Formats: sequence, structure tokens, C-alpha cells
Amino acid sequence: MKQPKKRRVVYLIPNLLTTGNLFSGLASILFVFGGDYGAAAIAILVAIVFDVLDGTSARLMKSTSDFGLQYDSLADVVAFGVAPGLLMYSWALSGPKMLGAAVMFAFVACGALRLARHNVLATTGGDGKPFTGLPIPGAAGVMATLVIFDQHVAPLGEKVKPILGIILTLVLAFLMVSTFRYRSLKELKTQEHHHFNYLVYAVLILMAVLAYPQAMLFVVFAAYALSGVLEQGWKLVAGMMGKKPGEEVRPDGLHK
Repeated sequence: MKQPKKRRVVYLIPNLLTTGNLFSGLASILFVFGGDYGAAAIAILVAIVFDVLDGTSARLMKSTSDFGLQYDSLADVVAFGVAPGLLMYSWALSGPKMLGAAVMFAFVACGALRLARHNVLATTGGDGKPFTGLPIPGAAGVMATLVIFDQHVAPLGEKVKPILGIILTLVLAFLMVSTFRYRSLKELKTQEHHHFNYLVYAVLILMAVLAYPQAMLFVVFAAYALSGVLEQGWKLVAGMMGKKPGEEVRPDGLHK
């Protein structure tokens, strides 16, 4: 009689964390309506934390399910699609009127397509690592941290915001539906000989973020959004040079 109760508790924890993700997304939307863009951006970052925790807890507890996958995607559409789309529209895109609304719609639509593709791959056994396309939390993180950067580090002019907002939103929308490959933190466990290096990098990044979070958070999210493009570009260059990525060249011209 105790086993069913235990299983219900295990499945409840990840779904509660997903609910926290959804709640944070709705809170961000309310903050946008109230004109508090800084609080709206922070609420999106809190939603990212909940999203990381619900996936991690589900894997650790071995409680992944189709219901959890679909519920997580629905929450992600709100927290990482609609919320940052409205934030960017109200913060920078309301001036161009219909053009700004169209750009916002493109971001939300591409985010929903990205999640739908992820769900299809997950249910058909093709959800491998790394990710195909920029994950939607990463795109939302770039938008949220840009608003924080504008308010606390380097205020952008009223003429710069619409142009930057349109370009950034369209680029992020494209990256989400692209075929660029993005690394996952889950891949680090497969490369044990690099664990110490990863730990050093993580400590340095954490120190930088804690020292100057308003600027470094934007740098971290922007670097991740560009990582897939840069890695693909490196592979193309390495392929044209006849050298495999990660392969070293000896002084005599031979490959190691």
C-alpha cells in the first residue's frame, strides 16, 4: 500500500517545479503590464532556474513521463515564449507598431515550433545530445538579461532599442528553429578526463557572475546563444582544411 504513495510523491516534485516555472512566467507578464521591466526580466530568470530543477529532479528520481514532458513544454511556451516576447515588445518594439508585433509573434511561434520538434524527437527516441537548435530558455535568457543590462549597466538610447530589439529577436527566433547543435550540461559526464578543467571554468564563470551579475549574466547567455554558430563554423573550417575538430597537428605536418 505504501509503494503507490511513494511513486505519487516522486512524480509530484518535478511537476511542482514545472508549476513554479509557469507561475514565474505569468508573474513576468503581469510585471510587463505594470511597466516594471526589471522585475519581469528577473521573473524569467527565476523560471529558468525552475526549468533546470524540474528536469534535473525528474532524471535523478527516474520519474520522467510523457505527461511531465508535455506539461513542461506548455509551461515553457508561457515562461520562455510569451513572457519574453511581451517583455521585448513593450520594452523596445512597441514603437514600430505592426512590425514590432510581427517580430514578437515570430519569436513566440519559433519557440513553440522548437518545443514541438523537441517533443517529437523525445517521444521517437531521437532526442540525442547535443540539442538541435537553441533551447528556448537560452533565447529567453538573452532577452531578459539584455533588459537588466540596459537598466543597470549601459542604458540604450530610444533610437537604438527598436533596431537592436528587431535584430536580436529575429536572430534568436532563427537560432531556435535552426539545425545548429548546442551542448548540454549532461554531456560533461561523458568526458571524465576533462572534469577538472570544467570545474575550473565553472568556478571562474561563477565568480564573474557574482561579482557583476548585471553584465555577466548577459555575457553568459549571449555566449551560449553564439556557441552553436561558432562550433558549426569551426567544423566547416576544419573540414575544409582536412582536419577533424579537436585534432592536433604535429610540427611535421601529421595529425595526432
